[in-house]
Amino acid sequence: MKFGKHNAIVLSSPKEKELFAELVRQLKKTPIPDNEILDNIGLFLTSKELSRLLFFYEIYQKILKTHGVIVEFGVRWGQTLSLMSALRGVFEPFNRHRKIVGFDTFSGFTGISKKDGDKCNCSDGSFSVSRDYEKYLDTILSLQERLNPMSHIKRYELVKGDALKTIPSYFKKHTETIISLAIFDFDIYKPTKVALKTIKPHMAKGSILVFDELCDDIFPGETIALREVFGLNNVRINRFPMTSRMSYVEMK
Repeated sequence: MKFGKHNAIVLSSPKEKELFAELVRQLKKTPIPDNEILDNIGLFLTSKELSRLLFFYEIYQKILKTHGVIVEFGVRWGQTLSLMSALRGVFEPFNRHRKIVGFDTFSGFTGISKKDGDKCNCSDGSFSVSRDYEKYLDTILSLQERLNPMSHIKRYELVKGDALKTIPSYFKKHTETIISLAIFDFDIYKPTKVALKTIKPHMAKGSILVFDELCDDIFPGETIALREVFGLNNVRINRFPMTSRMSYVEMK
């Protein structure tokens, strides 16, 4: 199901994969002038990509009246972080407390355990990114901030390293942190459990947890971690109809 360390797991049919590849080719050879490409990026959005954007639009509406930061556990290429920055620029450009923090090894999975099963055909290093990618991502996030008000205040941070160490260390240092939104995309058990245990005291009523792999037999570790830290009987797992795999928990 997975064929290389940079490859995502794709469940599309062979025909769908051909069509996606053709769309990418059309993007790369677009005749649209450079100064108009971003204005027309919707030309290349499929329903799959659009559904994810709509999901996070709905989630962002839910946190507008809650105080705190946004954290993402498992950044990879950083699209969600950039989207959060853009949504902040639209809905609350002057909220200096709405910091966005992303945690990732930027070198792929670390610490796969038996609780992660074997269906994903993954190993340590799977889902890595290009060398020094975090520097490129930092440039993108900086540009996002500079295109919006209050650009003199840096309101994002990338935390690189093994999550088992970096997450406890970060929250020990930043004891003032209140989490409004936590996005989980580590996929695997150990870092997900550490993140859940660490942030639990930093959450309030109305805080939201977003998950990408709950009830997923390919990545069972995420569900196991949630069950062990919060207990499935203690939370309501919600979803929106436009996305099949993404879900969220609102703290009550």
